[in-house]
Amino acid sequence: MSQDDGFYRGDPPVQSTQGAVPAPAPGYGPPPGYGPPPGYGPPPGYGPPPGYGPPVYLVRRPTNTTAILALVFGFVFAPVGLALGIAARRQIRRTGEDGDGLALAGIIVGSIGTAVYGLLALTWIWAVVTLASFGP
Repeated sequence: MSQDDGFYRGDPPVQSTQGAVPAPAPGYGPPPGYGPPPGYGPPPGYGPPPGYGPPVYLVRRPTNTTAILALVFGFVFAPVGLALGIAARRQIRRTGEDGDGLALAGIIVGSIGTAVYGLLALTWIWAVVTLASFGP
């Protein structure tokens, strides 16, 4: 006798063709030469590269608001930018915030602007004194 001892096990399963992808016709497929060149890929005995670790969240220090204002006022009204820049550098040293470069730029731009304002004021005073000395 055979191994199944003549028991009826049911009809064989019917294979459905619905949703099945037909096999490509012979002769079709990627042309030769496509794919990784020989010698590339992971070395034998190595698995895929490890996955990425957990996400790392970096927390940035806040930028000192006074330093931002120092740079802005350095261009708008230089003496105020100079004063705010000096105050911002003191605050940054005390609190450890970002913005030291902004405060320094505010000091530099404010100093140059204040010097230009001072030279203009001296020139104006000199012009007024000179014109007044000639009299009517």
